[in-house]
Amino acid sequence: MIEKVLNRKNLYKAYRQVVRNKGSAGVDGMKVTELLSYLESNRESIATSILNHTYVPQPIRGVEIPKENGKTRLLGVPTVVDRWLQQAASQVLMTKYELTFEEYSYGFRPQKNIHKAVTQALKHINDGYQDIVDIDLKGFFDEVDHSILLQFIYQQVKCPTTLRLIRKWLRAPIQIDGKLHRRRKGVPQGSPISPLLSNILLDVLDKELDRRSLKYVRYADDFSIYTKSKREARKMGNEIYLFLKDKLRLPINREKSGIRRPSNFELLGHAFVPTYQKGVRGKYQLVVKQNSWESLKRKLKQITKKTRPYSFEERLKKLAEVWRGWVNNYRLASIQAKLKSLDEWLRNRLRYCIWHDWKKPERKRKNLIRLGVDQDHAYAWSRTRKGGWAVAQSPILITTITLSRLRRKGYESMLSYYLKTQPTIQ
Repeated sequence: MIEKVLNRKNLYKAYRQVVRNKGSAGVDGMKVTELLSYLESNRESIATSILNHTYVPQPIRGVEIPKENGKTRLLGVPTVVDRWLQQAASQVLMTKYELTFEEYSYGFRPQKNIHKAVTQALKHINDGYQDIVDIDLKGFFDEVDHSILLQFIYQQVKCPTTLRLIRKWLRAPIQIDGKLHRRRKGVPQGSPISPLLSNILLDVLDKELDRRSLKYVRYADDFSIYTKSKREARKMGNEIYLFLKDKLRLPINREKSGIRRPSNFELLGHAFVPTYQKGVRGKYQLVVKQNSWESLKRKLKQITKKTRPYSFEERLKKLAEVWRGWVNNYRLASIQAKLKSLDEWLRNRLRYCIWHDWKKPERKRKNLIRLGVDQDHAYAWSRTRKGGWAVAQSPILITTITLSRLRRKGYESMLSYYLKTQPTIQ
């Protein structure tokens, strides 16, 4: 297997992926843009050190990333060279493991994604499996037991050099605030091989759920089981809790876990609400949970602050970078009405920025006249004591800085984009 990992074509493919992913420097300070020149001089010696078992990965740089709930998540950033090697190994291992991974595992796999995960969850629910065992694995990526994980890898991977590499990557120390910390458990989020390693471990859970003929959905460490009664849900929940504890040594967050009905259940940022169609009972549709809307609005508001020194075109580009990804992520949900309302709010935010950019009263007056306002109204509004946000929502700007004028400047509404990209769910 190590020959496939170190194959020139595989290494080049890994290099291109690392460059596409970008990412920050590791503990050695090397940037992604410096990787090519480094490999041109050192690729052969790196390969030789791996084959001779003298290769030692550099420590991982620990980075605290703020979460929406105010807490932080620890990301581990390997050096660019170690990311390149991990990506190369991951590519080879993935082709092997993809043959054995289960159907209802959707995270970090080819041809699998969030959309397919929530669509399958919705299908389970609408097929009548509406007592849901919602299990939250407590700090999964920090709690993975190395010995347990390696034990399952040994069952499939027989190449001792590849196994030694994986073990070294798992046990590389992490540097936080300049201090090195040894690691005996955990798979650092941020390394290219971590998603595959987490899937290898949790595939053991998938196979147990399959053996029991249970309906389930798993996306990375986020998984749920769908049953037809509370009694069955309680029974399965208790049994799977023991399986995770005894077989995989993974703790469960009991406060966040429980048995849910669809209306109280959330999955990957999506919620489930009744369709309210006449004559149809027990059917649900996807919506977006409220805090995801609030997070999007906060980001849009930051970009449309009047003090941000963007040109109108730059502002539109930065806005699109945020909302397009968000809409793509939630394109299966029923969000037309809320998107329409958010579009109206965002257009007023843009009018607010334009009004601020005009600055001087005389410039405001001239621009209003140019947009078709009569002399008297233009003068009165250019001298108004109303705040910018109040003016942005007033008829004077809504009827002059119109939707058609904004479109000519490159504006696209979120709703129109959503309607173009939304697939039909059969």
